[in-house]
Amino acid sequence: MSSATALREPTVDHLGTLLAGQPLLAPSPWARVNALREQAQTALGALAMPTVRDEAWRFTDLAPLHRLTFQPVLAASRLQAEDIAPFCLDDAAIRLVFVDGVYAPQLSIPAPEGGVVVTDLPTAMATHTAALEAQLGRQQTLGDNVFAALNTAYLQDAAVLVVPRHVELAAPVHLLFVATQAQAVSHPRCLLLAEAGSSVTLVEDYVALQDAACLAYLINPVTEIVLADQSHVTHVRVQRDGQQAFHIANCAVSVGRSAHYQLVSLAMGAQLSRFHLNVVLGEGAECAVDGLALLAGSQLADTHSCIDHAQPHGSSRQLHKCIADGSAHAVFNGKVIVRPGAQRTDSAQSSRNLLLSSRAQVDTQPQLEIFADDVKCTHGATIGQLDAEELFYLQSRGLSGSAARQLLTYAFGAEIIERIPVPSLKHQLQQRMLAQTGSQP
Repeated sequence: MSSATALREPTVDHLGTLLAGQPLLAPSPWARVNALREQAQTALGALAMPTVRDEAWRFTDLAPLHRLTFQPVLAASRLQAEDIAPFCLDDAAIRLVFVDGVYAPQLSIPAPEGGVVVTDLPTAMATHTAALEAQLGRQQTLGDNVFAALNTAYLQDAAVLVVPRHVELAAPVHLLFVATQAQAVSHPRCLLLAEAGSSVTLVEDYVALQDAACLAYLINPVTEIVLADQSHVTHVRVQRDGQQAFHIANCAVSVGRSAHYQLVSLAMGAQLSRFHLNVVLGEGAECAVDGLALLAGSQLADTHSCIDHAQPHGSSRQLHKCIADGSAHAVFNGKVIVRPGAQRTDSAQSSRNLLLSSRAQVDTQPQLEIFADDVKCTHGATIGQLDAEELFYLQSRGLSGSAARQLLTYAFGAEIIERIPVPSLKHQLQQRMLAQTGSQP
């Protein structure tokens, strides 16, 4: 089956035309991959591109995406180690690098043989076929999700992590996705399997080289994470694409009994970005989700999340912050579902938003859907400007008006960055935020 066939008109309106020149995909040696492609082909045949008339997209207009023509990546750029050095993490002993969606083994540091698996999909399939075929594509359902279906239709490779039972990785694993080409489209895929009692920190990092910072390209990732019973995953997701990029991502997480999932997600780049997170919690499972969107100019960042308490005794906490300057537009739609029988659920959700300009805009919609009666669930949202009394206090201590504004803006966002448990990454992001807010260290 070819991906050109999978994307034939009238599948997804505009993108069907844009990607019609995609080269043929050779049949995969793995039945599961071929089956997923077939499912995606069927789904795309019944789907159309979302518009502002669709409830889930009513604040996110994809018209800027439609004005461009994207081309498939025929050959990845040949980068040297010094090209990616500014993004490498001193704390990470294991690193996988994908350049324009293509695995770059010469830039990667895979896990040693035996034990933990951190490698590309073809290599992982050779040794863990049964586990991967049982989980690949199981968490991220296609439904009416055009972009997840597009990703699956182009599925060839993926970053694969398998952490064995009761293994605790002390150092983080760094997945680095580098964009280098204008008008390129890529569909990264990640799969993390954390077996019972294991522990791992994953950094999922999307960047653009300096020469690509002003280029338009489309990146369409899908990440699937499976936590077995009593496992612990800390997931740091950083989107710092070029300022003209389009980034539309999906992440699906299954959290087993008494397991713990922690996510810190940052959106700092791209002219238009969207991140859709879906977390399903088992009995006694916990999750903590923190997010920050730092926007300026005419950027748009849209975050949709759904935390699904499917079993009793689960707990979840979510804090999402947006800082919008210029004519930027931030969107947050956060849903918490408590299923029938999910008694003794404890959930809290907060959306806090800071407007730095009269032209900036924030749309926030926290939601609760509760079908059990013995629960504790709260949610709330605030949208405002910098506090006048706090500004006055800092100015009374000798700071200029602009310095006081910059300091308070940095402090508002730094609360989220401080929750990243990777010191070298935290430092990189702090420096970027200081630069974007105009603050001084």
